[in-house]
Amino acid sequence: MASGSKVWSLFSLAAALGAAAVAKKTLNTSWKAATGKNPPANPADPDVDLWEAIAWATVSGTAIGIARMLATRKAANYYARSTGHLPPDLQKDDQDADKAPAAQS
Repeated sequence: MASGSKVWSLFSLAAALGAAAVAKKTLNTSWKAATGKNPPANPADPDVDLWEAIAWATVSGTAIGIARMLATRKAANYYARSTGHLPPDLQKDDQDADKAPAAQS
């Protein structure tokens, strides 16, 4: 199982990094098209307008996070089809509401 875990770790890392790179390139191009300016290189720089820093942080953080999550899910589906089981860190965790223990008062 340890080798499967290492394979999954590398596979999911590659998928997440690839998705983040593609998302960042797309975001940079979209930002430039929408604003006519390059995105802020460092939103913490006081010379960057506050609204622009907040907008860039919000848009880029959300888009990159979603891209990484979708790529990791796709990688997990591929891994499951290839091995017949989910990756070790994605095993079922009993989140089914019907099977959840009753709330304690």
